[in-house]
Amino acid sequence: MKISQLVHLTDAKTCPRLVVKVGSALLVGKDGAPRREWLTALVAEIAAARAAGQEVIVVSSGAIALGARKLGLAKGGRGSLSDAQAAASVGQIALAGLWAELLAAHGLTAAQILLTLEDLEDRRRYLNATATLGTLLAAGAVPVINENDSVATQEIRFGDNDRLAARVGQAAGASGVLLLSDIDGLYDRDPRQPGAVRIPVVKGVTPEIHAMATGGSSSGLGSGGMTSKLQAAEIAELAGMALAIIDGQPTSPIATAMSAERGTLFLPRGRKQARKAWLGGRMRMRGSVLVDAGAAAALKRGSSLLAAGITGVEGDFQRGDAIAVIGPDGETLARGLSEYDAGECSRLKGRHSREHEDILGYAPRSALIHRDQMVLL
Repeated sequence: MKISQLVHLTDAKTCPRLVVKVGSALLVGKDGAPRREWLTALVAEIAAARAAGQEVIVVSSGAIALGARKLGLAKGGRGSLSDAQAAASVGQIALAGLWAELLAAHGLTAAQILLTLEDLEDRRRYLNATATLGTLLAAGAVPVINENDSVATQEIRFGDNDRLAARVGQAAGASGVLLLSDIDGLYDRDPRQPGAVRIPVVKGVTPEIHAMATGGSSSGLGSGGMTSKLQAAEIAELAGMALAIIDGQPTSPIATAMSAERGTLFLPRGRKQARKAWLGGRMRMRGSVLVDAGAAAALKRGSSLLAAGITGVEGDFQRGDAIAVIGPDGETLARGLSEYDAGECSRLKGRHSREHEDILGYAPRSALIHRDQMVLL
């Protein structure tokens, strides 16, 4: 049975493994202290889901906000990178302790995992994370995950936990991702405008859907906005997961949203083979190649990418790096692992396969990106 309604996310039969993302503004009050009463009610919902046979992974923000209060840092600890890293170092202890304490009250064991972007972009580290999550869930633990903000820099960070939640769900083989937000879903325009309408179901994140988003976080505590949530939905749909945005502000927010059927559900595409799902969810490309209309059409028919269809090369990438394939209209068509470095791609672009050996001085590979190492978007 496929997930087609919001309530299916809380049913162990349709969604046996669920990722629940909790934002800073929900977990931490404006005074910088944890909202214990609200969190206690949420943990009770998670415990009930576990008792009903659903495995739950928590992606929890809040370390920087909690740490900033303890250290007395201005701007919620986000005034500078060094402030954020220091606040995260202090706050993560408090955050993990809070989750461990409240889950233990229901007989559940919390397991802390801190991740950076590279942990899920590097294939080997991604597989290690997948194995760890699987072992923890099989043992009955509740993984509580956050970005490792104490060491992450701008170049190696997700920047928000919405996309982290989607990537964690992908690594864990989850069926659904539930984003608890300060808004009850996606609206067709800024929800503060008169006549704004909430969209209950989205079948594919299109440019028109992106145009509805407003960036930024209304609370000032978090780092994400609707744009980051749509990017998370794109990662989820490529991995064959459903993703929903619900209002996390009420007490017992999950039950409240489900009983009112209020939120936005992004429907999944068909689940892809694991390696292609990982490729599709990657957030950082090392470079890109531009292709002509003929190559674009061939890719959509399931062909590998040949150098003859390349019109341009951008970036400084090596063989095996993930690169984007850009169509003649500027749209990203695919992502894949390059069989050549950027310099070789530049020399081969537009040239027929029979010329490659003379150009390179060695026997060429079968394609610039093989279809088995590429995912269409």
